[in-house]
Amino acid sequence: MKNTLDQIVENIPKKDRENPTIIFLLEQFEQQFEIILTLKEQNQILKDEIARLKNQNPKPKIKPSKLPKDPQPQSSSKRSTQKKKKKKTATLKIDKEERIAPEHIPEGSIFKGLNPYTVRGLRVVPFNIRYLLEQWQTPEGNIVAGKLPSHVDGHFDSVLKSFILYQYHHCHVTQPLILEQLREWNIDISPCQINRILNEGKDQFHAEKDDILQTGLQFSDYINVDDTGARHNGKNGYCTHIGNEFFAWFKSTESKSRINFLQLLCASETDYLLSDDAFQYMIDARLPKSALSLLQASPLKTFTDSAQWKLHLKKVGIVKPRHIQIATEGALLANLLFHIPKKLVIVSDDAGQFNILSHSLCWVHAERTLAKLIVPSTKKQEVLEKVRQQVWDFYDELKTYKENPSEKENVRLQKAFDDIFTQYTDFQLLNLALKRLHTNKSELLLVLDRPEIPLHNNLSENDIREYVKKRKISGSTRSEAGQKCRDTFASLKKTCRKLGISFWQFLNDRLSGNNLIVPLSQIIEQRALSR
Repeated sequence: MKNTLDQIVENIPKKDRENPTIIFLLEQFEQQFEIILTLKEQNQILKDEIARLKNQNPKPKIKPSKLPKDPQPQSSSKRSTQKKKKKKTATLKIDKEERIAPEHIPEGSIFKGLNPYTVRGLRVVPFNIRYLLEQWQTPEGNIVAGKLPSHVDGHFDSVLKSFILYQYHHCHVTQPLILEQLREWNIDISPCQINRILNEGKDQFHAEKDDILQTGLQFSDYINVDDTGARHNGKNGYCTHIGNEFFAWFKSTESKSRINFLQLLCASETDYLLSDDAFQYMIDARLPKSALSLLQASPLKTFTDSAQWKLHLKKVGIVKPRHIQIATEGALLANLLFHIPKKLVIVSDDAGQFNILSHSLCWVHAERTLAKLIVPSTKKQEVLEKVRQQVWDFYDELKTYKENPSEKENVRLQKAFDDIFTQYTDFQLLNLALKRLHTNKSELLLVLDRPEIPLHNNLSENDIREYVKKRKISGSTRSEAGQKCRDTFASLKKTCRKLGISFWQFLNDRLSGNNLIVPLSQIIEQRALSR
């Protein structure tokens, strides 16, 4: 089909190629071809689904072969040098040493020292402690008894609890496999006990997770945000990620609306405020003047929770769902701006619920608008590739600007942006895509005014991939405690990794009650201030 369209264009005399009728017919042909390609793809998907339902194999996806390159042989001197570099036993803790003599030492031999050979290993054995609590009867007949150490919490010690949490949340091992593993090591534990260790008594961890978000928002210049599906108790839901290079925070909810996102950002601050920021948002969102005047005339400006806010809206006569939504968004945004710096930038993939405050768009997602275009001819493919290359070259220039910003470069890059995204090509769908991207100029070029923010949303996508992996292995959550723990330990694990803290050591430290590791929120604050 591509060659056919090219041949048609080639056979048209040059003088007729500018004819409006011929241009219109070519565009119609191009659009019909795109529809055919789409239908062909959908038809193949349906065929594969039918084959699957009939227990047959779908059409195989055969990738082109990639022959491996022959490895270059290394010289013996180079191998020995690399071997020396990899030798890391100088600071390795040695738990046991064995001195081994030769099987036969000829008489008259001279001792020439020891040649160390280190073997790394691991010992996994049950370790059970029985506390014998003394009981004494006083002369008065009362019984006094010894007390368990403060770090003892139940019949399983902190190391075993840490191991179960580490396997489940860090290594993504399912509960049945953890049970099988522990029983193979002769550890007497039941499935219910494993479930309780995973989900009960985690208030300390939940509180630390909440502190992470509040501190992260307070001391960050920007946050990356994204969401993914998260079924709970048989119903569809969503998990929202908020984070940057210092922290990661996850929260599962039933909705992914803008109200939900604002409530997550407000965290424990549940107030609804009617301030100038709230009214400005309502004006920008085109709340009717009649509804706006009702709120502006209200003597009460602060509402402590959702119930009080909804009651007030009903009392003043705001009952239409759209009007309630805009007013609620404005009141939540005002509360958020009261507790965090207004300079905070939100970097997203252009999902509508994230478009608040200063909003920056991901360039990788923006370019996908061009990459997804269906191309009907080789000539238009060349046009598309040329424009995509211009976009990526401009992206490289933005990266250079971030390292050394200047007013002169700012002006030049804005003009270069206009030149790229307002150009007119022979590919009509490409022109429409460029026009759509140009309307997002302020969000795509926010980096010119704020060079510290990233150009893409890869950080959030990489963080949320951890949650997706867990969802694929363990499925959806059932209990509220299970859902809350999944969010909490995903947040703590990713935050520990960003701060360079061992998650295993973190779990042991918190469960043992030692608390030698500084609260993660304090480390985030220190890193942000020292940046």
